[in-house]
Amino acid sequence: MSRLCEGRVAIVTGAGRGIGREHALSLASHGAKVVVNDLGGNVDGSGGDLSPAQQVVEEITAMGGEAVANGDNVASWEGAQRLINAAVETFGDLHVVVNNAGILRDRVLVNMTEEEWDAVIAVHLKGTFAPSRWAAAYWREQSKAGKPTDGRIINTTSVSGIYGNPGQTNYGAAKAGIAAFTNIAALELSRYGVTVNAVAPVALTRMTEGLGPAPETDEEREMRSPRWIAPIVTWLASAESAGVTGRVFEASGQTLAIAEGWVRGPRHAPIDDPTQLGPVVQELIAAARPNSGMNGEPGGWPQPKS
Repeated sequence: MSRLCEGRVAIVTGAGRGIGREHALSLASHGAKVVVNDLGGNVDGSGGDLSPAQQVVEEITAMGGEAVANGDNVASWEGAQRLINAAVETFGDLHVVVNNAGILRDRVLVNMTEEEWDAVIAVHLKGTFAPSRWAAAYWREQSKAGKPTDGRIINTTSVSGIYGNPGQTNYGAAKAGIAAFTNIAALELSRYGVTVNAVAPVALTRMTEGLGPAPETDEEREMRSPRWIAPIVTWLASAESAGVTGRVFEASGQTLAIAEGWVRGPRHAPIDDPTQLGPVVQELIAAARPNSGMNGEPGGWPQPKS
């Protein structure tokens, strides 16, 4: 088997368990040197333990790869900078940042607390921004110095954010923000030879095991294994993906797809009298594709009760 990421240096956040662990192992199996970042906290973000990250490092070294554990908080400005520095100082360079760290604090809007909102937005949205910002600064300096960069940022969004899922206004807002962040960062960083893409995974992990019905068969469990997410992330991390940027990929054991972004639908000439808008809005709605449900298909979005 050819090794797609031979000699590349990659950071994977939230890599101690689940999807992030699969990313780290796959990247290492394809020749990447990996910084395994994980606070080792609980699903809600509380606590901390570096041992899950260290265990992944041991798995990588046992297969003959190179890796180092890192416990910095990606939602911290200084922690994110230390994380980027750790890759460069340990392995001499940086090529790939996989922003995967996340937590859940699910609650319907009317019951959600400020702390539940702030915690989720911080880990997902700032935890994507901060490492990306410091990595981008590193690659910009390389580019200015005339060095080839070939950088990759791979973010983790969610179908909960791009399509919508009740009970997750905090998580969904953060994940939708990550999708928008991906698009804009891709536009900004192309001048430095850096691509930015996102992956919306569907997998059974400790974060998702309480969401929806549990798999009833071995086949169902296999289809929801987090291992199905790693191949597209590994390919996006490679030199082969240089021409792909600003895209959101859906990945699971059942599909690999591109999620198409917002597009302008039916339109009408502007109207300056709000009393005339009712019939026009109804015409526009009737002509527009209905919102997609969690399966990504138009028409699956629940309709409001009359």
